[in-house]
Amino acid sequence: MRYLVTGSSGHLGEALVRVLRGRKFDVLSLDVKAGPFTDAVGSITDRQFVDKHMDGVSIVLHAATLHKPHVATHSRQDFVDANITGTLNLLKAAKNEGVQAFVFTSTTSTFGDALSPAKGQPAAWITEDVVPISKNIYGVTKLAAEDLCFLAHRTDNLPCIILRTSRFFPEEQDNSEMRLAFTTQNAQVNEFLHRRVDIEDVVSAHLAASAHAPKLGFGRYIISSTTPFFRDDLLRLRTDPTAVVRKYIAFDEIYDRLGWSMYSSLDRVYFNEKARRDLGWKPIHDFASVLARVGSGGSPLSDLAIDVGVKGYHETSFEHGPYPVE
Repeated sequence: MRYLVTGSSGHLGEALVRVLRGRKFDVLSLDVKAGPFTDAVGSITDRQFVDKHMDGVSIVLHAATLHKPHVATHSRQDFVDANITGTLNLLKAAKNEGVQAFVFTSTTSTFGDALSPAKGQPAAWITEDVVPISKNIYGVTKLAAEDLCFLAHRTDNLPCIILRTSRFFPEEQDNSEMRLAFTTQNAQVNEFLHRRVDIEDVVSAHLAASAHAPKLGFGRYIISSTTPFFRDDLLRLRTDPTAVVRKYIAFDEIYDRLGWSMYSSLDRVYFNEKARRDLGWKPIHDFASVLARVGSGGSPLSDLAIDVGVKGYHETSFEHGPYPVE
């Protein structure tokens, strides 16, 4: 069985290749940029390049993409080319090869403005049933690529699973106010409550999705850490998340020792129950486990996340943050 991994010089692509090769699977990896975990350098927008490397592939893990950090530095056409045309090329080649499973890495950013409730409203409870409200070209093109996956399943009977992943990158926050108020680690640990997932769990979700794709045929799934919260908590999460967290997890001693603080408001909570149920996915990193790790002097990141490291998204640096925001 051969896996094809796209985006293998990026965070997730590298992590997928590391884990698959560590388990002795046959892996062919592609990226537009050279890297130690990339076998073939080329663009998925090149149909001949894609066709050439689909030969003998059983499972496609499609992680290559232009990301949110590229919105201010790349054209909308660049996003259409990479995220839509590239995905279409892969789907066509996968169909022709008779691939058993196609797993598309999407993003919770597809929900767009649905993630930002109005002032005075409860935090948004985000499940797969929430209707996306596109916010930028990144979300638009990822949604379009998701629909191409659905079309490939409906018309070509290609088993396709879409994974809408929340934050897993180790880079510092792009928001300047957030960087001033919280250390990178403090912010990352806070986010495990409602909008972050460790890359180790993202990898396990992709492997679970590839195993269940032939039976499921098609599905969209939120991939985020398991939240301790319930719907009844949503109103108070907007005004006093500290009190809500205290109901479930004793965090004050560790936070006080580290000089950390909790966010003053949470605007959304990602709920991963469907992925755990349908895919048999068993995420192991959540706020409680990460809190225990940092409390013992460890990192909020898993060993895999540390090994992959901070990659950045651009060849140049920017004066006002890790990347510009549109």
